[in-house]
Amino acid sequence: QVQLVDSGGGSTQAGGSLRLSCIASGSTWKICVMAWFRRASGSERERIATVRIEDSTTTYADSVQGRFTISRDNAKMISYLQMSNLKPEDTAVYECAAQYCGAVGYDAWGRGTQVTVSS
Repeated sequence: QVQLVDSGGGSTQAGGSLRLSCIASGSTWKICVMAWFRRASGSERERIATVRIEDSTTTYADSVQGRFTISRDNAKMISYLQMSNLKPEDTAVYECAAQYCGAVGYDAWGRGTQVTVSS
């Protein structure tokens, strides 16, 4: 099994930046994709960024494209989400997730870290 610990959330004003981290442990060899999701109060969970372990290919939701950057450190099995030019609508609980190779859904989840952006 894979365990994920996400951290780095906090409060900032609009236009500010934060960096989230997700440390993976356990059977990390199973992971092919790491991702970040977020869930705002009263909203559905939204997948906002993914990165493939093999070649660092990334994808982004339109809502964060150009402002957020996902990266990974394979040696340390850490995924980062650099968030810039934050907006109040980015306020949410952010969760990291891992997809096992050959899987369709996500197989491991962090507990989530709160990000609050004030105007």
